[in-house]
Parts: sequence; C-alpha cells; structure tokens
Amino acid sequence: MLLVFARRLVHAFVALLLTASLAPAPLAAQTPASDDPLSVVASFSILGDLARQVGGDAVHVSTLVGPGVDAHTYDPAPADLVALSEADIVFEIGLGFEPWLDNFYASAQPPGERVVVSEGITPREGGEHDDQEGEAPHEDGEAHTDDVHANDDEASTEGEEGETHADDADREHGAYDPHVWHDVANAIVMTENIRDALAAADPADAALYEANAAAFIAELEALDAEIRAQIETLPEERRRLVTSHDTFGYFADAYGFEVVGTALGSLSTEAADPSAQEIVRLVAEIEAAGVPAVFAENVANPDLMAAIAAEAGVALAPPLYTDALGPEGSPGESYVGMMRANVKAIVDALGG
Repeated sequence: MLLVFARRLVHAFVALLLTASLAPAPLAAQTPASDDPLSVVASFSILGDLARQVGGDAVHVSTLVGPGVDAHTYDPAPADLVALSEADIVFEIGLGFEPWLDNFYASAQPPGERVVVSEGITPREGGEHDDQEGEAPHEDGEAHTDDVHANDDEASTEGEEGETHADDADREHGAYDPHVWHDVANAIVMTENIRDALAAADPADAALYEANAAAFIAELEALDAEIRAQIETLPEERRRLVTSHDTFGYFADAYGFEVVGTALGSLSTEAADPSAQEIVRLVAEIEAAGVPAVFAENVANPDLMAAIAAEAGVALAPPLYTDALGPEGSPGESYVGMMRANVKAIVDALGG
C-alpha cells in the first residue's frame, strides 16, 4: 500500500514538473516608451505653426500666445507656466518681440534650450521704412530671398571686425523691428533654425526634421514666387500701405511697397492712441499718397482705423493677419494661409 502511494506521489511530482516546463513564461514587465514626442513651446501662434511643420509627429507643440491674440500685450497664464516648465525646447522670435518672456522663463525654469529663431536674419532698425544701406532691392524687386542667406556670412565676417549688425543688448531691448516673418525669405531662415534646434535636441529624429523642413522650405519658396506674381498685377504707384502699427517693414522691403504711415506710429500695439494732431497728419499723408484703402489688423480693435478711413474718405480694407494667425478654419489659420490672405486683401484693396 505504501509502495503504491509512493509511486503515485512520484508520478504527480513528475507531471507537475512537466506542466511547469511546458507552460508559457510569464510576460516581462513592459518598459515605458522612450519615443514620446519632444515637448516644444513656441512663444506665439505663427512660430508655433512653423515648429509643427518641421517637427511633425515627433513633437508636441504648445503655443503661449494663441491665434488672434496680440503678443505685444500678452499676460502669461498659470497653465502657460506649466507648459513652459516642461518644455524640452522653447522657440522665440527675439528682437524685443516677447518682452515678457525673460521673467516668465526664469519662473518656469524649463529643462530645455531657449532658441531665438531670428538668428541669421539682418534686422531692420526700429521705425525705418526705407531700405538699409547695402540692402536695396534689385531692379526686378526680387533681391530678398537670396540676400537674407547671404547676410549670414556677412554678419559673421563683420563680427570679427567688431561691426556686427546688432549687439545682444540692442536686439533684446527693441532697437530693431521684430516682425521678420512678413518676408517669406525670413520664414525660411526661421525654419532652418527650428530644424537645427530640433535635431540637436532629438538626434534620433534628425532625418525626419530634415525631410519636413526641406518640404516646407520648398512650399515657402513657391509661396514667395506666388506673392511676387500677384504683386506684379498691382501698379507700382499703388503699392502703398497704411496700417494700425508698424508691422509691414520687412514685407515692404521684400516686395516693393512703401509704408505711408501707421496709426500708432510704433513697432508695438502697446502705443497710446494717436492725438488729434497726429490723426490729422496721417489723414493728410493718406490723401497726398492717393491710397484707396487703409488696413486694420486681426490683433487690434479696428475702430481707430475705421475713423481714420472715414476722415480720409477712403475704404477700410479687411483686417490683415499681422502678429498672430487666425482661428482654425479661417484663411489665416497657418503661416502660408496667412500670407496668401494678406497679399490677396492688399492687392484687391489697392488695385480696385
């Protein structure tokens, strides 16, 4: 009896060993994915769109100043502080465009690098509408695309001689016009800077950033040619702009326009409303220039420009996208769409 019981015990033990050996191994603990999107913060909507174009699915872009909001008067919110504090990389225009960012950045202390995307662009001095020395357009009016890239080498050479186009203090304190994106050639430089910064922060996806940037730059080059073709339909004597604030200097230099005047007479929308004497002077300039229309902006109340238009006896054209994109679904929801919409509005208003 004991022998039978012992045999059964041995058989049961062997069966247990066989079962254990044939059973599938338990699943190993899963390692969290290491390919999470790069956390990118852009200072305002136009820059956010460029970052998305280059980063694609490899990045998650948060924009501090959203569509339709004026970056000049932006007041950071607590949620923005959280986004900034988690950023792997922060993109800004520089040139004094985001005066609030220094303190905001110091409070958030993000782990990532802060990148000024206007590096490599020769800035216009604040308040100047005429072409700067050495930057006059070619006779065909198409100098700017190549000239911007050529200026990179010139700036580095001049730096060795102590004659740089702008020192850091001037660039930070608003001595230069920050509205560089209104010249498509400058948007190309910005795209290249974004590409290089993303590749440095995320080398594993460098090839993706390179490919996305190349495709977007090709689209921007086509956009630049399209803009020039549209403007060619507008007689030269009608290429004169009157806007709310001084935001179209780069556009005017690149595409052969004259900025007759601005209601605020400032690079920033934070300027006080003009005095009655200043309005009288601007109305006289409008009448002398013979412009058929003046332009409001998507980031500013149009009432002032409407009053100036009525006083001058000219039309108030549809608002232009200036310091921000338009809302989703609008013609200006992207940088390319914004530029197309602006040029169409300008040509339609001034050519009629």
